[in-house]
Amino acid sequence: MNSDIKVLDEKLELIQWISTVEDNAIIKKLMKIRNKETKDWWDSISDAEKNSIEKGIMDADNGDVVPHSEARKQYEKWL
Repeated sequence: MNSDIKVLDEKLELIQWISTVEDNAIIKKLMKIRNKETKDWWDSISDAEKNSIEKGIMDADNGDVVPHSEARKQYEKWL
């Protein structure tokens, strides 16, 4: 059995087991593990990307936006 299939089988086994767990302490432990292992994509992007996103949000908050129909006209040749 290749390792990908083995991992999938183990995931399914865990899913089945978790669905039967009634001990809140175990569920809380599992949630702590999940939260620790879950990475926020924001932490993995560059400062330039963060600045660009923040600028876009500020522009949108200030109403400095272009309607989709106008943007589509400007970029139609690439779409």
